[in-house]
Amino acid sequence: MTALDASRIAVHEQARDITRVDLLLVADMVERGARVLDIGCDDGSLLQLLGDTRGVDGRGIELSQKGVNACVAKGLSVIQGDADTDLDAYPDDAFDYVILSQTLQATRNPKKAVENMLRIGQRAIVSFPNFGHWRIRTQLLFKGRMPVTRNLSYTWYDTPNIHFCTINDFVELVDAVGARIERAVALDRFGKKMQVNAPWWAWNLFGEQAVFVLRRGANFHL
Repeated sequence: MTALDASRIAVHEQARDITRVDLLLVADMVERGARVLDIGCDDGSLLQLLGDTRGVDGRGIELSQKGVNACVAKGLSVIQGDADTDLDAYPDDAFDYVILSQTLQATRNPKKAVENMLRIGQRAIVSFPNFGHWRIRTQLLFKGRMPVTRNLSYTWYDTPNIHFCTINDFVELVDAVGARIERAVALDRFGKKMQVNAPWWAWNLFGEQAVFVLRRGANFHL
């Protein structure tokens, strides 16, 4: 295992320590009885939640052996794999939902990951920390250093997050891959939903994290 792989595994350990309001949001976005693939499923918390509350047919892929072992111990169907290299092996339309929770920024090729998610599933659900939040901007402006926050708690030299993005950046990525946004939610620093009709710039400034549900657009090609 490379040092980069080890640091990417660490992002899941970090996510588990955060109050995962986004997991509850994601679970609420999934239809009952759906076929679900959870990429970077960590210890299986989301898969277990989806099974208990939505009755899904859930599968998972996880980079760390520790995470896979935890999932298997819970009776979950999870294999060890890498989102950057192993999604190509999945057939088109294999799932109703493909989920990438708080892991997009740790992938080597976020664009390819999202494209694969939309190819594999009818819908893709992506949650991520927003690097455009005002607290991050303030730290950069007044301290002149890479920020450390609750959601991005690593120093610049040992972070598993190799592709920071803002909510505005992600919206541009959605356009670039030929997808469309079916639903989007931004959470403030207290984990509360921001106004649905707020403009993107407000979400980008005050949203600490975001959850997007995507579908293939007219320009997306399998």
